[in-house]
Amino acid sequence: MSPLIDGLQYANWSERIFRQMREGGVDAVHVTITYHETFRETVLNIERWNRWFERFPELIFQGFTAEDVERARRAGRTAIFFGAQNPSCIEDDIGLVEVLHRLGLRFMQLSYNNQSLLASGCYEDTDAGLTRMGREVVAEMNRVGLVVDMSHSGERSTLEAIEHSTRPIAITHANPASWHPARRNKSDTVLRALSESGGMLGLSLYPHHLRGGSACTLEAFCAMAARCVELMGPAHVGIGSDLCQDQPDSIVEWMRVGRWTKRIDYGEGSADAPGFPPMPDWFGDNRDLRRIAEGLRAAGLDRDEVAAVMGGNWRRFFSESFGPAARAGATAAAAGRDGRAAARREGTGG
Repeated sequence: MSPLIDGLQYANWSERIFRQMREGGVDAVHVTITYHETFRETVLNIERWNRWFERFPELIFQGFTAEDVERARRAGRTAIFFGAQNPSCIEDDIGLVEVLHRLGLRFMQLSYNNQSLLASGCYEDTDAGLTRMGREVVAEMNRVGLVVDMSHSGERSTLEAIEHSTRPIAITHANPASWHPARRNKSDTVLRALSESGGMLGLSLYPHHLRGGSACTLEAFCAMAARCVELMGPAHVGIGSDLCQDQPDSIVEWMRVGRWTKRIDYGEGSADAPGFPPMPDWFGDNRDLRRIAEGLRAAGLDRDEVAAVMGGNWRRFFSESFGPAARAGATAAAAGRDGRAAARREGTGG
């Protein structure tokens, strides 16, 4: 039996949500623990999670390796893997990449909508690609086993991250822009490059990323997922729901504004409705993830493909990504990356 894994959530965590995870049979979740927080503030968020692990040991525990997914399944618990949606947590210190990895961080976005010290966000007028520091940080993330996530980054930055990284990267929560042209959704060019490099896409259920928004049907979502499987291959697609369950609307302000502006930035939402949009009526919490599996079968995916999308692909990706890079493997990956870059320059493929 394949695991059930959600590639991204940012809920207002509580015992109720942890119990819903168990009712839904969710084996592992990548959770956002930090947006615009500094290193010290991120550590305080980890302290908060440590208290939850202490209070609810029968429900959740911190995941560090892919083997923890199997440990969770055997114990009937949910493994929690930490991630950052912005590189603010490393401040301007590349040494904090390794420190945060040792504390359990397993994913880090190089930018969140705006320009960062590492890369351009998808809302910037000019996408300058990876910065000098960005290239160095990607190399360090590759070394220690911290996944490069480009969910909120611009197209050039994302393509450069795919090319520069010696290990496959992830876009943990987004959909194809050809299906719904939100700024956060990704072009087919990006999706092809992601799959060709061995990366992973987590399909998002956040209404601003869906065709029809909150009115998007399960059938429409699963038809889109089936097209992604056809475009990228069945080994490179998973779920990254971007579930923000029970969060107050004030959290949207923190996500979009942080400390960079004094004005309200409405981002993907309407100026008339800056808060969280209602979720589709078929997906409200972790107990509804299995409904997606049923929808994927109805959309034409076979049993093995459904199992891969619902968690098998993330499980494999975790096993390949969370440990330190082997020197030989990194060298081979770098050679392949350089060959792809040369082919693109010469117009011969890639």
